[in-house]
Amino acid sequence: AATCPEPDGAISPSRLSNMDISYITQGEMALQGALSILQQHTSWQEAGTMLDTGANVSSAALPGLGKVFRAEVVLAVPVARLHRELFERMEEMPQWNPALSQVKVLQRVGTDTLVTHEVTAPNPGNLVGQRDFVSVRYRGRRETAIYLVGTATHIEPLPSQEGCIRAESRLSCIVLQPLAGDPSRTRFTWLLSMDLKASTPTLFDHIWVFSLPKGWIPASVLNRVLPQSQADFIKHLRRHLSATTCP
Repeated sequence: AATCPEPDGAISPSRLSNMDISYITQGEMALQGALSILQQHTSWQEAGTMLDTGANVSSAALPGLGKVFRAEVVLAVPVARLHRELFERMEEMPQWNPALSQVKVLQRVGTDTLVTHEVTAPNPGNLVGQRDFVSVRYRGRRETAIYLVGTATHIEPLPSQEGCIRAESRLSCIVLQPLAGDPSRTRFTWLLSMDLKASTPTLFDHIWVFSLPKGWIPASVLNRVLPQSQADFIKHLRRHLSATTCP
């Protein structure tokens, strides 16, 4: 089996600019929003169990976010291992997740905040088409749980990738909690809400399917794509974890 590289060292805090503070604030606000969703009595509608991953997926329409999808699964590795893979080694994700062609950390702010650029892999059979995202990624801790949140941010000098549509993560929050009675396993919960920047069809698009390459996506397709992307991510993550050994 392959072995994992040594964990990255801690990032030394440095003097923060106004932009740095803005990034941290965006991350903290995203975490507070996620905590509010997780703590309130939301009426989640079951979307079913993804048989290939065992993940339970549900959804809810929430003010300010639109449709939010929640995936829940138990993974047979400790929280610390998942935390390293999903935050500290984020740039390595395309090596094990074929849905991504690139993940680049554009900036590190303090120890818990990253600004990232992610590009999805081209897939001729994918109706949604290729997207890229610029996001603030923020790491929070509450008791024994680790929260990895993401939300869209805007960096003017970074143009969209050629052939891509710049989409936005309204909210992504992965919660990693030790399984009660068995800290070698992790309860993995993922909230996801995205704006894939589908453009509205014009009067010239007499047959709407012709506008798909330009970005228009029916809501029925989006409602399948996002939970399926969560299930695929969990499947590839689980495969990666089983193929590597870490202390």
